[in-house]
Amino acid sequence: MRMAAVSWIERLGRLCACATLVLVPALVQASEDDPWESFNRPVFRFNDTVDTYALKPLAQGYQAVTPQFLEEGVHNVFGNIGDVGNLANNLLQGKVHDAGVDTGRLIFNTTFGVLGFFDVATHMGLQRSDEDFGQTLGAWGLNSGPYLVLPFMGPSSVRDAGAKIPDSYLGMYPYIDHVPTRNVTRGVNVIDIRASLLEAEKMVSGDKYIFIRNAYLQNREFRVQDGEVVDDF
Repeated sequence: MRMAAVSWIERLGRLCACATLVLVPALVQASEDDPWESFNRPVFRFNDTVDTYALKPLAQGYQAVTPQFLEEGVHNVFGNIGDVGNLANNLLQGKVHDAGVDTGRLIFNTTFGVLGFFDVATHMGLQRSDEDFGQTLGAWGLNSGPYLVLPFMGPSSVRDAGAKIPDSYLGMYPYIDHVPTRNVTRGVNVIDIRASLLEAEKMVSGDKYIFIRNAYLQNREFRVQDGEVVDDF
């Protein structure tokens, strides 16, 4: 299932990429959105321990032995598969233009890009979306609810956690009947994502839990509103 592959480490990458969204006036609001901190912190420590002693070393080894062009190609293949979810959620949100771009990306990358190994669509000016069903529910007016840290999957919210279920059916894992193939593919996906974040994690500072929580809440609000948020800074 896709929700297993899109783990907390992928969330961390998105948060670090949008770290400039973490504004000082948002800190108080973020604390109010985290009434379950006594539960979330131990789960966060568990996830961080798993990453430190398992995922990160595997990612470092993968990056050390894998040629750069192959690493980028594998990353592109998984990104191409993810465009299916982007397309579906853009349609559900009524973003016809963005859905058209997603369709173009799928066609060009799957054909000319050799099943997505080469991201030719981006070079053609077709930029990748980043949509999921949690953002779709937010666009429909559903509040995110309290902040929630999920085991192995990291930062989320009540709304976003439930949205992972329909999102999982837009990925490839439910349709791979051969269990060893499914598990290997999922493992490669997770390690590839973690390897791509080895540099980004250096942006995390201070209390790691608070940094990621505030960045996640700001990032999700920014994405749900398509960047049209009030900046009180």
